[in-house]
Amino acid sequence: MTAPPTVASAPPATAGTAWTCPFCPLLCDGFELARQGDGYTLQGSDCPRAAAALARCAAPSVGPQVDGREVALDAALDAAAALLAASRQLLIGGLGTDVAGARALYPLACALGAISDPAAGDTLLHTLRTLQDRGQFTTSFAEVRNRADVVVCFGGSPREAMPEVWRRLGVGEPLVAQREVAFVGAPADTALGGVAGVTTTSVTDGGDLFDQVALLAAAVAQRKGAVPASIAALADRLRAARYAVLVLQSSKLPAQGALIAEALNQIVATLNRTTRAAVLPLGGGDGMASANYVHTWLSGLPLRSRAGPLGLEHEPLRWGAQSLLAGGAVDALLWVASYGTEPARPATEVPTVVLGGPGVAAPSKGVFIPVATPGIGTAGHLFRSDGGVTLPLVAVRDDGLPSVAGVARQLTERVKARKS
Repeated sequence: MTAPPTVASAPPATAGTAWTCPFCPLLCDGFELARQGDGYTLQGSDCPRAAAALARCAAPSVGPQVDGREVALDAALDAAAALLAASRQLLIGGLGTDVAGARALYPLACALGAISDPAAGDTLLHTLRTLQDRGQFTTSFAEVRNRADVVVCFGGSPREAMPEVWRRLGVGEPLVAQREVAFVGAPADTALGGVAGVTTTSVTDGGDLFDQVALLAAAVAQRKGAVPASIAALADRLRAARYAVLVLQSSKLPAQGALIAEALNQIVATLNRTTRAAVLPLGGGDGMASANYVHTWLSGLPLRSRAGPLGLEHEPLRWGAQSLLAGGAVDALLWVASYGTEPARPATEVPTVVLGGPGVAAPSKGVFIPVATPGIGTAGHLFRSDGGVTLPLVAVRDDGLPSVAGVARQLTERVKARKS
């Protein structure tokens, strides 16, 4: 098992210095922040996702609350520890934090026998099950930027969720003389229209995305059978490519999307017999990828696991947050959301503790503890979507809020004291 990489922490940023944006899986680190009033504006990009997050983080944060009443931090910590310690089956959800926060939440989960599932756990499962069952051949942003001549996106354009994706992948830059960007199951991204050196195609026939991917896999393998002309042409282009990359955005996959992910990996395996190809999974934002890596380092198992009475258990299908809450299988929820308001906390009547960043609403019943956002109010580290890179996050201001790691450590100490 790979140990966590050692990355030197960067000093706090000042206005006009480089900044790593933590608000989407790309972790863009080539822009700067400029001070504007009580907040910051992004320089070098007009990314709407970053702009909205910066505006949200500039708003004043509410104080700690218990059942809607503002209290001192110590009182909120005591109330949260009492609520968690009384639980017979706790769910730690959201997991919107950085590497340090995830490391500190794991001992708390062990002390309470909690199940841990991120906010977008169903999307994590698509690629996780494929990796467990068949393995994956993935690539990095740098390799796509420098080598890929054919890029195929499945289910839609990743630009909707990651506005800087084409710039990060070098599409439209002269690193590769000619690129083709194809879209299967969705129209071509209009942002690429007229970009020099880039041609776009769209495959929308052949059925739903499951059928389209299955037909493409058959055409790439040159199995006998009729396929739509657009799919056959794309298969020919993939076989002729120097380096083809299949872009898989987990959040765009339908239910049972692991079947699509597995078929894409089979296409890559077929192509790699004669040329070079890889999958580029895009996802893991809001700390999900980092939380999953940390949980795997520390326990040997990925998320949707617990250290319970039977030891370490992993139940990827049974232990999704929504199904656990809907089925009454848990009696308390610790929700961690230091980056933003989406994905939203699930509606539930079970006692709830929220560790929330700016803009996150406090529950009307339960405990709310405001926490700093990594990359804004506290330093930290996050894993980028392509998995092989851990980037340092710098604090741009002191907002007086504790980190998720600090709160989790205090909760662990207080829970253990109550149980001793």
